[in-house]
Amino acid sequence: MNQKALSDLEGIFVNYRRSRHRQHLKHSIVKFPGYETRNAAFALIGRTVAWDSPGGKTLKGKITRVHGKNGQVVAVFKKAGLPGQALGETVYVVK
Repeated sequence: MNQKALSDLEGIFVNYRRSRHRQHLKHSIVKFPGYETRNAAFALIGRTVAWDSPGGKTLKGKITRVHGKNGQVVAVFKKAGLPGQALGETVYVVK
């Protein structure tokens, strides 16, 4: 597991949560370096994440569950999901 404090933790917005016919735009899959297993990623559940838009707005979401076996997590953004321009950009843990 990563030795940095959780407030310094940054992840990458990998993709939206998907099914065969639908893409859930408010559910984002985030990968945090240093969390390479499913059991390690369980430590992130309940944390708040944020993304800063180029326009100056901050979108906040909450990590709700683990996605897959490689340490990825699902963050749910209540008001609006992350835009497509945010794919591959940095998401950071607020608290």
